[in-house]
Amino acid sequence: MFTQKFQAWVRRWAERFVGIFRESPITPNMLTLFGLVITGAGALLVAVNQLLLGGLVLTVAGFFDVFDGALARASGKVYRYGAFLDSTVDRYSEGVVYLGILIYFLRHHDGWEPIIVLVALAGSFLVSYVRARAQSLGFTCDVGILARPERVVIIVAGLLLESIGIRIGPWSPLTVALLILAVGTNFTAVQRVWVVWQQNRAELRAIRGQAAQSGGAEQPAEAQPVRAAMRRFFENLGKT
Repeated sequence: MFTQKFQAWVRRWAERFVGIFRESPITPNMLTLFGLVITGAGALLVAVNQLLLGGLVLTVAGFFDVFDGALARASGKVYRYGAFLDSTVDRYSEGVVYLGILIYFLRHHDGWEPIIVLVALAGSFLVSYVRARAQSLGFTCDVGILARPERVVIIVAGLLLESIGIRIGPWSPLTVALLILAVGTNFTAVQRVWVVWQQNRAELRAIRGQAAQSGGAEQPAEAQPVRAAMRRFFENLGKT
């Protein structure tokens, strides 16, 4: 992911910033849910054609997606349920944002933009699902060109550029952003499936190699009883 170093830098500064709330009654889960509320407000603004304000609100909501994890690490409240809740809320947040964009397109465009929104939404959910499912089965699945931070940046950039009336040929910036998401997210999902398949092949080769080594030592000992049994069978067959 092209923003991994930037994400690490942001996390370090976020942990320093939220350190002042370490002893406060504010919990990481509160920040997670509050971020969902702000995301919903931003999506509503997009739906009613307030793209500039909606993009700025979604930018603020993106910081809460960083602050909840930073507060959890700074306060020593890193729990499995918190990670589960954060991942679940992230899916709701993405769905709400795409819903706001879909309403905007349905109200202002009669073309094929709504279809792109649905394809991008499906791809975004698949990227997260493939990784979660792979990790639950013990695979490593961190590759991909469009993880969640990249998707948020692309959507916000599309909204802000759309709000100031910039055109990219015959297309609007938001349409271009959604095209990038529709193609990139599904490519990322397929990329992750490919990586998991390669890991599975490597595991199967290792298992077969071990089985061949252990089976090769036992094969001579098993060959004699088999031949003896076949000989007795034909001898008895000749007697009948």
